[in-house]
Amino acid sequence: MRKGLLDILKGKFLVSGDAPKNWMFLLFASFLAALMISSSHNADKKVLEIAALNEEVRELRSEFVEGRSHVQQLKLESTLRKTVAEKGLLPSENPPRKIIVKSAE
Repeated sequence: MRKGLLDILKGKFLVSGDAPKNWMFLLFASFLAALMISSSHNADKKVLEIAALNEEVRELRSEFVEGRSHVQQLKLESTLRKTVAEKGLLPSENPPRKIIVKSAE
C-alpha cells in the first residue's frame, strides 16, 4: 500500500503503460470541476440579481403607497374646497333641489 501511495505522489501513474486512460479520467474530472465552479458562479450571480430586484420592488412599493396617500389627500372635500376657492369658486349658499320631470303621456 505504501508503494502505491508513493507511486501516486511521484506521478508514475501518468507515465506508465496505461497512462492515456488516466489522462482521460483527469481531463474528465477537471472538466467536471470547471463546470461545477461555473455553475456555482452563475447561481451566485442570480442570487445577487434577485436581491437587487427585491430591493427595487420594496422601493417601488413604498413609492406607490406614498403616491396613493397623496392622491387620497387630494380627493378630500376640504382639499377640493381650498383648490376651487383659490380659483374663485365658492360653495352654494342655497341647498340643491330635486327636479322632477312629469311625462306628457
